[in-house]
Amino acid sequence: MRVAVVGATGMVGNVMLQILAERNFRVTELIPVASERSVGNKIEFKGTEYTVVGLETAVNMKPDLALFSAGGETSLIWAPKFAEVGTTVIDNSSAWRMDSTKKLVVPEINGDVLTSEDKIIANPNCSTIQLVMALAPLHKKYTMKRVVISTYQSVSGTGIKAVQQLANEEAGIEGDMAYPHKIGRNALPHCDVFLENGYTKEEMKLVKEPKKILRDASFSVTATAVRIPTAGGHSEAVNVQFKNDFDLKEVRDILDNTNGIIVQDDVANNLYPMPITAHNKDEVFVGRIRRDESQENTLNLWVVSDNLRKGAATNTIQIAEYLVANNLIKESITV
Repeated sequence: MRVAVVGATGMVGNVMLQILAERNFRVTELIPVASERSVGNKIEFKGTEYTVVGLETAVNMKPDLALFSAGGETSLIWAPKFAEVGTTVIDNSSAWRMDSTKKLVVPEINGDVLTSEDKIIANPNCSTIQLVMALAPLHKKYTMKRVVISTYQSVSGTGIKAVQQLANEEAGIEGDMAYPHKIGRNALPHCDVFLENGYTKEEMKLVKEPKKILRDASFSVTATAVRIPTAGGHSEAVNVQFKNDFDLKEVRDILDNTNGIIVQDDVANNLYPMPITAHNKDEVFVGRIRRDESQENTLNLWVVSDNLRKGAATNTIQIAEYLVANNLIKESITV
């Protein structure tokens, strides 16, 4: 498999390379791709050194697969160019997620929508992925009516500039600001840009994307997204009302038996999901499972995941693995 990683020198791109190696994805030729300022730099992958190339060069090399994490503007321009030469693109930006002609995929939930004709596949928002991982099996059993989400998102979700801002503040160093305010010892109810309706783009992703992934628009969603001074890992307080009543033990059993979910719900021993313990793991952790006593058929959950892994790079590579396992992508024949 000839694999291009577009945005290879960025935060998510680095994690993609790490996970490709960890999961032993069959890369016969790696093509690291980045912006012009990084062209010619060297990166190492599985003990071999590779030279970073530009986008035009990468398209001309006609890779089998291109994993994109280079921002929406880059993806809108370049993903179609890769697709035109026969490359299958899996894009980690928001560029294609709500395009009705493109699939939005979490493999454990809706991998079955993929076909060999899909040349541009969208990876969902990091907060959406962990949310639907927890909600999908419960929706199937009890049928959701309304979901209320409050997120507590790490600075790594913004990018390296935000990570550096937090590090600078902790060290007492003046530096570039990724946010309009300090993030250390603070909480910003401001993830992405504000829209005309008063919500942020991040909040509206949480409203819209789950319906597309679950192939069901019958439930309603509202969200508040908050940035907090953690270096990695997103947390979500989720309140979900179902049409049908539930048994808490059954809820725990359903989640416990869902691939990719780990239940951590033993408050007597202070066991519940936290960003610090989800760090560098691919699973979605669910805890604080309890009935909302103010409203019938309503459940509270606390959901945590590593946003750079399952929320971005791991899910991207799991899509690629699904394509390969189901013969939906053709590999180059090399002599």
